[in-house]
Amino acid sequence: MTATYTTTPREDGFRMPGEFEPHDGCWLIWPERPDNWRWGAKPAQESFAAVAAAIAKSEPVRVAVSTAQYQNARHMLPDDVQVVEMATNDSWVRDCGPTFVIDDKGNRRGIDWDFNAWGGLHSGLYFPWDLDDQVAGKVLEFERAGRYKAPIVLEGGSIHCDGEGTLLVTEECLLHPNRNPDLSREEIEQVLRDYLNVDRIIWIPNGVYNDETDGHVDNLCCFVRPGVVLLTWTDDENDPQYAISKAAKEVLENAVDAKGRKLEVHTIHQPGPIFISEEESRGVDAVDGTLPRVAGDRLAGSYVNFYIASSRIVFPLLDAKWDEQAKTKLQELFPEREIVGVPAREILLGGGNVHCITQQVPKPQVR
Repeated sequence: MTATYTTTPREDGFRMPGEFEPHDGCWLIWPERPDNWRWGAKPAQESFAAVAAAIAKSEPVRVAVSTAQYQNARHMLPDDVQVVEMATNDSWVRDCGPTFVIDDKGNRRGIDWDFNAWGGLHSGLYFPWDLDDQVAGKVLEFERAGRYKAPIVLEGGSIHCDGEGTLLVTEECLLHPNRNPDLSREEIEQVLRDYLNVDRIIWIPNGVYNDETDGHVDNLCCFVRPGVVLLTWTDDENDPQYAISKAAKEVLENAVDAKGRKLEVHTIHQPGPIFISEEESRGVDAVDGTLPRVAGDRLAGSYVNFYIASSRIVFPLLDAKWDEQAKTKLQELFPEREIVGVPAREILLGGGNVHCITQQVPKPQVR
């Protein structure tokens, strides 16, 4: 059984590293629930398998799979991807899995946040979520990493760190009353400082338009490296995303990070807009307590929702009009990594994308 610490990562000298720092591996969770993924998740499973295969060319990959889906997943996934039997409610390991922290002595531990399916009983996306709330602890035990039990509801997709003490978040998500209604902004900040060991928190007003996670920052913007940020963008001033991205850009360009640097802000044009088709909507089972997938609803598509693997960037292919331009921009920003696109509309139909379904395991380093 993995150790649970009553101290905080900050007290113990642990920090959240940037995603661009070295990895020991990556976790995914296999999709299967028919009330979120169309046609029994078969199309989504093809996309998840493609993401796992692309990342596995760069670093070890483990996929958590239910008992019922074990044989199917083992058949669909490459041999070099490890399949781990684990009970879950859905497949968003970025949000229900642990946030790993490392120190300068070669040690790795993880944070187990409270998970309430993006809103709990009032506006959460599904019920129950009890198995997902156990995922972080199970992954930490598998990785033999010590555990910090954090005192707030938080998802991994709602935070993005530069590894040097600066954190990106959105007010829309972290201050939403369906997460931690009894905590003030200052109290939430203090928990983030204590558990992620950050000194500067940059609050962006809103996430991507119509994002069902209440505006996760990882769909809007991310750190390319310390001091450099990539932001989703549109040139269409009539698109609701334009005002959101413009406001975010102003905040980022006027911010100073924990090291006293002004941020260098790059933009990447969004795909679409992308909408759910009638055929796609019909393929999803209608179940009370689960967010409906209605034809005509706009999906929160973004090329920022990519995964930084050890030697690759795995990004979503979402729109033939913009895919190649997105790849070129990512290659410009990550010249040392191979840029690999994977068909990802099926993941987007479930409510997220490549970054949402992955969780890196950082490599401990001695400094």
